[in-house]
Amino acid sequence: MINITEFKGNWNETKGKLKQKYAMLTDNDLLLIEGKQDELMGRLQSKMGKTKEEIHRIISEL
Repeated sequence: MINITEFKGNWNETKGKLKQKYAMLTDNDLLLIEGKQDELMGRLQSKMGKTKEEIHRIISEL
């Protein structure tokens, strides 16, 4: 599972890849605000219909 430091460090690249793969995601859906990682994960889970573990797997495979 990807750790939060790796997640933040590669976020701009990851965000672009997620938007390419999942066109329904918007910039607002993918806002990463300090201290709001859980909110971001919840938003992705809701929008994509995936579990937290599935979201982590998807991001780590990009």
